This record gives sequence, C-alpha cells and structure tokens, in this order.
Amino acid sequence: MNTANKLTLARVVAIPLFIVLLYWEFDHHLWVALGLFILASITDFVDGYVARHYNQITDFGKFMDPLADKLLVMSAMAWFVEAGWMPAWAFFIVIARELAVTGMRLIAVEQGRVIAAGKSGKVKTASTMVGICLMLAFPTRPLILACTIVILVTTVYSGVEYFVQNRDVFRKGNV
Repeated sequence: MNTANKLTLARVVAIPLFIVLLYWEFDHHLWVALGLFILASITDFVDGYVARHYNQITDFGKFMDPLADKLLVMSAMAWFVEAGWMPAWAFFIVIARELAVTGMRLIAVEQGRVIAAGKSGKVKTASTMVGICLMLAFPTRPLILACTIVILVTTVYSGVEYFVQNRDVFRKGNV
C-alpha cells in the first residue's frame, strides 16, 4: 500500500474517533474533535498531492479518497443536525448533491469518461471543511448560520455547475 492510500485510510480510521469525540462530553471535547477534524482534513489535501506528485494514483485511491471526504463531512453535519445547530433540510441538500454528482460520475464512467473535480467542487470542499471547523471552534448562532449558508451556496453552485458542464452525459441514448 502506497503513502497516499495510507493517508486516505488514516482519514477513514479517524472518522469513528471523531464521532466519539463529538458525543463524549468532557471538558473541551469539541476542541479535541476539532483538532482531529483538522488533521483528517489535512490528509485530504496531502494524499492528493502525494498521489499526483509521486505517481501513486490507484483505483483504490480514486474510490476511497472521495468516500472518506464525504464520510468525514457528513459525520460532522449529522452531529450538527442532532445538536440543533443545522437544519435537517440543509443537511439533506448536501447529501442530495453528493449522491447526484456521484451518480452522474458513475454514468460517465460507463460511457468511458471521467469527470474530474472542478474548481467549484474544490471550493465547495474547502468551504465546507473550514465552515465545520469554525462551527466547532466558535458555536454561536450567527456564525453557525453564516457557515451553513456558505456551505449551502457552494454546494448548490458546484452541483449545478457539474450538471450544466456535463449535461451531455444524460443525452438520449447515453443513459
């Protein structure tokens, strides 16, 4: 197993620990959970760099890296919903976008195409991770609302952009 894949697996292993830290109420548990979330988020950027720079791109990494990202972000957001910090409908929009884009990518693969992450998707990922960090660090209603709005706007924008730029995937005869 190469270094990039080890970093991805480290992120996957960190997710259950992150969830436990969110629920296990002790002094400063949110700060500890935030620290782990930051470390896990950093591995997302580092494993991508390592994979590209050192030619360590694998099918496992192509599958597991985006899955690990989604699981990390969704675990935080699910806790936010349960804690009353984020409305469930906002969480649903994020999940729906992720499933829709993933489905479109699967259809594209069947057609022999790969839909790479676009700039807006990367901005969405970074904005979401920063928003989650801010929400964990400074859980005030105005900041939580602002972060939720930024997450929703970047999520919807990037989702629409993916579908508009790749609409030919769904043309009659291709699906």
